[in-house]
Amino acid sequence: MSDKSEHIVIVGAGAAGLIAARELARAGKRVTILEARDRCGGRIHPLPASQFGYAADGGAEFVHGEAPVTRGLLGEAGLSLQAIEGTQWSFGGAKFSRESRDDPHETELHAALKELKDDLTVAEFLRRHFSGDEYARMRRSIERMVEGYDAADPERASTLALREEWMDGGHHTQGRIVGGYGALIAFLAAECSRHGVAIRHGCVVAAIEESSGDLAVRCAGGEVLSCGKVILTVPLPLLPEIALPIGAREKAALAADIGFGNVVKILLRFTKPWWLDWTDDLTFLLSDKTIPVWWTQRPAEYPVLTGWFGGPRTAELAGLDPHALIDAGISSLATIFGLPRHDLARDVVAAVATNWAHDPFARGAYSWARPQTRAAQTILARADGPVLFSGEALYRGRDMGTVEAALASGLETAGMILRG
Repeated sequence: MSDKSEHIVIVGAGAAGLIAARELARAGKRVTILEARDRCGGRIHPLPASQFGYAADGGAEFVHGEAPVTRGLLGEAGLSLQAIEGTQWSFGGAKFSRESRDDPHETELHAALKELKDDLTVAEFLRRHFSGDEYARMRRSIERMVEGYDAADPERASTLALREEWMDGGHHTQGRIVGGYGALIAFLAAECSRHGVAIRHGCVVAAIEESSGDLAVRCAGGEVLSCGKVILTVPLPLLPEIALPIGAREKAALAADIGFGNVVKILLRFTKPWWLDWTDDLTFLLSDKTIPVWWTQRPAEYPVLTGWFGGPRTAELAGLDPHALIDAGISSLATIFGLPRHDLARDVVAAVATNWAHDPFARGAYSWARPQTRAAQTILARADGPVLFSGEALYRGRDMGTVEAALASGLETAGMILRG
């Protein structure tokens, strides 16, 4: 067997690529990671602590639910998890109210979800079962969760895939890594290096070619690597841009059956946490403004507010550059809190805005399930050829679209290769 057939190339140094590389290298495999960016992490984007006063996250920020793989890695790395605290509020246009988790129609919703056998889109499910005026508040709450939290389109999103999330009201445990997700990525990258993984930055993969049982991975800069297997961990929108062998190309086409959503994220650091004058327990704030969702860093008291806009309606902001997004965020906050916009803008000491659809190596934020998605994932995740697919979009558990999903998928892919 040739040396190159034993070589494994991983495309993408995000969470899935790094953990797969570590597992394979620990088992004695020769592994190279090709990363288009000049950093590891992908859609995990750590920001300098000097900018916001702590290790802020411009991309993924929260650890959702049980997250066993993430928690295991945190233990290995000596990192800790801090649960978020505080109260969720809503601004209805005239006044603030504490967000209620109770809906008078919750029992009916759960009954309809339990009886659902054949999948429907969320919008069709609501039209079929809850079309009356009395359900308007519940419909709006569900649509807002699907669009904002899942970054999904209610007209295309799978009800069955979201059923468990709805059954607990979408309020499972959330926490943050002390030191940010960047600390976890730094640990994984160091682990990869310690086990001999070569990580090459600035390598945009243009093509994967198959010849006589071996693969040639061609980078846009002209570099060619020979190997026996490739693991593609790039975000779904980038798959069509990589020329693939016919078998892999046919599998990659199934990615069209998996939803992929966008997020606009804005971080604003102020001279002081002025919102404490209004309430000292604010964690999340929901509104109908241009940037509709905001959160604090509670229980930490950093003077930072994070704005969030997820789902298909982010297309409305496609023409705004980062400066215009920051302006939109400040205007949204000024309207919500009834403060002079000029005063609020003058109080900002650091600001970062990212429309993830504009990131050339992401083209969006994370995946979501359509009714056809589970079948597509099952085929895409198979190790039935020399080109394998991995990442958060292929995770078939509950928390698709999360860092935990990426880590679990990367582990699964590495395991399939090692089992042969």
